[in-house]
Amino acid sequence: MDRLVRSRDRAASSMPGVQSRHCFSFGDHYDPDNTHHGVLLACNAEQVAAGTGFDTHPHRAVEIVTWVLSGALVHQDSEGHAGLVHPGLAQRMSAGTGVLHSERNDRPDPAGADVRFVQMWVLPDEPGGAPSYEQREVDADLATGALVPVASGEPEQDAAVRIGNRGATLFAARLAPGGTAVLPEAPFGHLYLAQGALTGESDAGSLALSDGDSLRTAGDARRVTAGPDGAELLFWRMRTRLGG
Repeated sequence: MDRLVRSRDRAASSMPGVQSRHCFSFGDHYDPDNTHHGVLLACNAEQVAAGTGFDTHPHRAVEIVTWVLSGALVHQDSEGHAGLVHPGLAQRMSAGTGVLHSERNDRPDPAGADVRFVQMWVLPDEPGGAPSYEQREVDADLATGALVPVASGEPEQDAAVRIGNRGATLFAARLAPGGTAVLPEAPFGHLYLAQGALTGESDAGSLALSDGDSLRTAGDARRVTAGPDGAELLFWRMRTRLGG
């Protein structure tokens, strides 16, 4: 059964300069009926003001994919990796046995533009291994309006960056007004509408999504259509779920 989660129903948290909205239980917000979907542990919408962000903190045994919607996010980690993550860039960090990293909006002007991004966490097949980092431009592919494979661990699926889960692929699309995308068949699917509006069909009937809404699916492929201002969407196709 599909499950629609409206943006207004997501848990929210904040810290100086940072506003966060969570699709699943996260941090101090715990709901035993909303801890994950498939192998997706987190899907957080973040807004970070100039000169602020997430200072150095640890991660282990998780695949982290970051998708920037506007502005530029500075990544640095304890393995010596550094990157400027901007719209149209696929970026992932595999935490492996453990890594420290920071993510900041380093614009010097306090009145500068916020960074808006979506960060997603996926459970890896194996918890060990050395931490690693990868980023790659996909802006030209997105400009075609196609559904672009951004991050994948599936052996037969090409993607911009590789993650350590053999049953998961993240797709992204930027749709022009009225543009369409076919979300692939997935035992466990997670559609997150990052910007704009979408219409389509769910197993409960017609569907209308706006900024920040998400849809958890199971089974058949489905077509979605962008609204009058277009849409930017993220869709996880997952073959397995936690514990199975």
